[in-house]
Amino acid sequence: MNSSRIEMPLAARKIRPDPIARAFKGALASLLTLVLALAPVAADAQQRPKTIIRDAEIESLLLDYAKPIFGAAGIGSSGAEIVIIQDNAFNAFVASGRRMFINTGTLLEAKTPNEVIGVIAHETGHLAGGHLQNLRNEMARAQAIGAIASILSVGAAVAGASAGSSELARGGAAAMTLGPSMAMRSLLSYRRAQEIAADRAALTYLNATRQSAKGMIDIFRKFADQSLFSAQYVDPYVQSHPMPRERIAQLESVAAKSAYWNAKDPPALQFRHDMMRAKLSGYTESPGRIARRFPSSDKSLPATYARAILAYRTGGLRSALGQIDALIRTEPNNPYFHELKGQALLESGKAAESIGPLRQAQSLAPKAGLIRILLGHALLETGKKGLLDEAIGNLRTGLRSEPLSSNGYRFLATAYAEQGRIPEAELATAQGLLIEGQVDAAKGYARRVQAKVKHGTPEWLQADDILTYKPINTDS
Repeated sequence: MNSSRIEMPLAARKIRPDPIARAFKGALASLLTLVLALAPVAADAQQRPKTIIRDAEIESLLLDYAKPIFGAAGIGSSGAEIVIIQDNAFNAFVASGRRMFINTGTLLEAKTPNEVIGVIAHETGHLAGGHLQNLRNEMARAQAIGAIASILSVGAAVAGASAGSSELARGGAAAMTLGPSMAMRSLLSYRRAQEIAADRAALTYLNATRQSAKGMIDIFRKFADQSLFSAQYVDPYVQSHPMPRERIAQLESVAAKSAYWNAKDPPALQFRHDMMRAKLSGYTESPGRIARRFPSSDKSLPATYARAILAYRTGGLRSALGQIDALIRTEPNNPYFHELKGQALLESGKAAESIGPLRQAQSLAPKAGLIRILLGHALLETGKKGLLDEAIGNLRTGLRSEPLSSNGYRFLATAYAEQGRIPEAELATAQGLLIEGQVDAAKGYARRVQAKVKHGTPEWLQADDILTYKPINTDS
């Protein structure tokens, strides 16, 4: 996996924690970090940049899982985005906007589609319920509670000191710590209520789509097993989620009454799920871990897929190509096998040889923008002037469905420059820089564009959009 190329299969880019947490100061700062993302994520984990995984095959599968749930929730499939985070922890959460984040650890450990669908259904309950905005409102209320309590306790301490009463002064000082504590308990109580509401909403969505809630409950059991020891010593009133055993018991009592409790995943969907897990393992896990998951005695297609990816990752191109070709012979119309072959060749310096497999992948999956961008990159890497128009066409088409691919814009800028189309190259550079958060540099290129093109043209207007862009101030 190449962390600098977001357009490639399983490529990655870095994201920062939701900046809204930085807007809150003082006693509630650590609490806000804890609960902001609507997930049981440790504060230190929130401070580190996260790696986003991009892959057309996996994203297509997750969208197929989510579409019926989104429909039942009334939010529309186009109104929610599922983002995969490379993290071994078993977790999922929603954050600002209609974005749902799912860890690779969740996808790798979920043995059935129904388990992942249960996770999606629960997080959709948060999205449909507007829980993130409601939580922010509650944060403001809790902050006010803490501030008022602290002001009153300061007054008590000052009054005690003025009266010469050391006990009263100490009492006031001790009470100063109660403000944040009161606010924290109020906010976490609200947070637990949201979790229960999301559970109930998930049951509704699963029932409406004729799916079992067993998968969701199995997932919660995994959470319960992980926290079994610590839960014996934890105050349930300072947890952001309900205690696992209580939560599972409440869910089971309702879910078991559903007519779809024993519904099974279709075999074809289970197969796609197994292929997804194999792909994630092949790209993200160590060779030893992959060998344990998929021993050489396992001749299944998912196991072969994982081992082929591992061979490509570890630099054995000849071995990798042999295994990938075997995959293609088994499923010649699988676009992702051709994509894998093209990527392996491209990243081994064989751009010209990668074109055929990538063209085949693109023809089999014409709507996959990530594959289009990969093909455009490969065409550009050949260095052949006659392929520049095709490269630009694929890059432009891919960027229409993947507008946040900064590398896609970088490749497009290079292709334009090769053709001497300098204003267009500079505009593409500016767009890529803006996506990466390099606002000043992006505006510098946008000014150069406006100096070279006629006022009011599409290029001038796009450059003007960059020049008038103002980042949201999250530090006040």
